[in-house]
Amino acid sequence: MGEPFGVYVHVPFCRHRCDYCAFATWTDRGHLVDRYLDACRRQVAEARDSAEGLPPVTSVFVGGGTPTLVPAAQLLAVLAEVPLAAGAEVSVECNPDDVSRELFQAFRDGGVTRLSIGVQSMVPSVLASLGRTHDPTNVERAAEAAHAVGLPFNVDLIYGAAGETFAQWDETLTRALALEPAHVSAYGLTVEAGTPLAAQPERHPDDDDQADKYLLATERLGAAGFEWYEISNWAKPGHECRHNRLYWTEGEYLAVGCAAHGHRHGRRYWNVRTPDRFVAGIEVGRPVEAGAEELDPAARRVEGLQLALRTAGGVPVEAFDPADLAGPFSGLVEVRRDAEGRGHAVLTVPGRLLANEVALRLR
Repeated sequence: MGEPFGVYVHVPFCRHRCDYCAFATWTDRGHLVDRYLDACRRQVAEARDSAEGLPPVTSVFVGGGTPTLVPAAQLLAVLAEVPLAAGAEVSVECNPDDVSRELFQAFRDGGVTRLSIGVQSMVPSVLASLGRTHDPTNVERAAEAAHAVGLPFNVDLIYGAAGETFAQWDETLTRALALEPAHVSAYGLTVEAGTPLAAQPERHPDDDDQADKYLLATERLGAAGFEWYEISNWAKPGHECRHNRLYWTEGEYLAVGCAAHGHRHGRRYWNVRTPDRFVAGIEVGRPVEAGAEELDPAARRVEGLQLALRTAGGVPVEAFDPADLAGPFSGLVEVRRDAEGRGHAVLTVPGRLLANEVALRLR
C-alpha cells in the first residue's frame, strides 16, 4: 500500500438533532437526499478524473449526520467512484435504530470493511439526558447483525452526561464490551456553542467526574485486551482506525459533501456548509469550496507535535525541555526508547487527563 490518502464523505441528514451536537446536520432536508448523494458521487468522479487526479485511496470514512438514514445503494454508488488501494479501510457511521443484517450485508458486498456504531450509553436515562432517541436493545441487535455478516465495528461512547452516575458509566462499559467490538471510542461530553446543551449550564459536565470515568474506561478496556492508541481511542490489535490516524499524522484527504474538510499539499479547505448550496453548486458546475488556509512551516510543526502527543507514539523527546520532563511533567510523561535508541515522550494515564496543559510546553 502506498502513501496514505483518505476520503471523507459527509452525510448531513438526521431524524433528530442531539442536544450536544454542533455538526453540520439537518432534520428538514430529506427531500434533497437523492440529489445530494448524486452530487457527492459526481464530486468524487470529477476529482478522480481531473488533471491532478486522486492517488490510490487507503481509507474512506462516511460520517454525519446519519449515513444509515439514506438508501444504501445510493451511498454505495458514491463509494464505487473512489479509486481504492488494495486492502483499503472503508468505514461507515451507523445509528443503531436504522440498521439490519440485510443493510450490513449490502455494505459488506459494496466494499465497506468497518462500522462505527453510535452507542453513547447503554443506560436509557443517560441517553435521554444526552437527547438521544435510540434504544439500547437496538445496539445489541446492531452488534449481532455486524457479527453475522463479518464486519468489525467500533462503538462510540460518551461519558459525563448530566445525572450519569459512576455505576451507570461502569454499566455502559460492561454492556459495550459484551457486544465484542473491535474498537472503542470513549469521549468526554463537551459543550459546543449554539447547542441546547450550551444554554443549560446545570447540565454541563464536571471535570473531576469525567476524569474518574476516563480512568475507569482505561482500566476496563485495558483489562479486556484493548490497546490505547489515542487519548479517546482503544482497539484490539490490528483494528486501529487507519482513517483517524491519517488526521493525527497530518495526512492528506479529499472532502466530499457539504461542510466536509479536506487537506492536500499542505492546504486545508472546507466545502460550503449547507446541502442546498452544495447540491446547487455541483449541479451547475460551480466550485463548492468555501474557504482554505495554509499553515506556515513553524505552525505546522507545532500542530503536528500537538496531535502526535495525543497518541501512543508520542513525540520526539527533544520536543520538550529536559527540565520540564524532570520537573513539572514528572509522572505525566514517560520517555520510551525505540529499537534505534531514539527517545519518545509519551503521555502516562494521568498525563492524558492534562494533555492540553502538557502540549503548551512543546517547543
